[in-house]
Amino acid sequence: MTDSKTSNLSRRQALLLGTGALAVPMLSLSTRPLWAQGTTKVSLTLPWVANGSNYWPMLGKELGIYADNGIDIEVSRGFGSVAAAQAVANNQFDFGVVFASGTMLAQARGLDLIVLATLYYDATMGIASLADSPIKTPKDLEGRKLGMVPTSAEAPFWPAFAAKAGIDASKVDVVQVDSKVIERTMLNKQVDAITAIGTSSIPNIAAAGVDMRFMLWSDYGLELYAAQIVTRRDVYESNPELCQKVVDATLSSFAYTLKKPGESIELFAKIVPEVGLTANGLTSARISQGITQLVTLWPEAMDNAIGYSDLSKIPGMIQSVLDLGTVENPEMPPLDQLITNEFVGNVKLTAEEWDAVKANNADYARYFG
Repeated sequence: MTDSKTSNLSRRQALLLGTGALAVPMLSLSTRPLWAQGTTKVSLTLPWVANGSNYWPMLGKELGIYADNGIDIEVSRGFGSVAAAQAVANNQFDFGVVFASGTMLAQARGLDLIVLATLYYDATMGIASLADSPIKTPKDLEGRKLGMVPTSAEAPFWPAFAAKAGIDASKVDVVQVDSKVIERTMLNKQVDAITAIGTSSIPNIAAAGVDMRFMLWSDYGLELYAAQIVTRRDVYESNPELCQKVVDATLSSFAYTLKKPGESIELFAKIVPEVGLTANGLTSARISQGITQLVTLWPEAMDNAIGYSDLSKIPGMIQSVLDLGTVENPEMPPLDQLITNEFVGNVKLTAEEWDAVKANNADYARYFG
């Protein structure tokens, strides 16, 4: 299979076509696959608590998609992508759904992980501001207060974004905020804007009925893939058949949500009743899912197959992660030891189905104006 076109749709083209933090019971872990009667017991960790941007493995388990592929799947919540990547590398889980930055940091630290597929293509790091705010361009942040959770996934990338967007970071008053109140500080106008992950913060703000805008950092050259299926190299090398089954089942579960978004969210609320316990829970989950599906409308998936990674983009993403300076003396293996497309290609949408995905999620593009 050849790499996809390197000339992307613009982010605006893609977008013109949420995420409540929901508790999920911790399921039992397996350290190695267990074979029985042709069914393989597999454990998989999510990057965080189940929400509208990552719940599809749970949906696939409920619908029997994994079972149809010979997999008895156990899905557990995660505690951040870096921790999830480490948990897979340390044999706590067989597979993981991990954001690209977390995987790359783990690989740079010598953890022997390999990416088997990419599910959506923008980590949605960005700047959120209220719709009536005077902050309409990155440069408008100068002289204003910017709320930031110092331990968040996007915070380490702020200096790189500021440089790429032409912001004089010394003129921005960065206010450190606790993750539990980050959106509230902006809603209460204690800060003028916040850094955020769009699939997490946009749903929380929008579900409260507040108009906002969001500037994607990828529009300014800071591009990182989002959710990816990862495993250890020993699993990849010793059991490619298992890798194929897990990839097919996971991508098929994700494809189901693309084709049936409303039905999928309703089933999610039955699987995790906490989704419907708050007034905005279901609304938040729908928005988060919608944003995730918007950033799946990339040439990688549409021109090739769901799960496809453009390998020509990976070195630049790795360099962005290494430029953070958080890993001393990183030694990255060759690209073909870090990521592969060999298990991708069995799960595709038709042109008509992609058109439906665009139509179903077109309304969510308004947050990115």
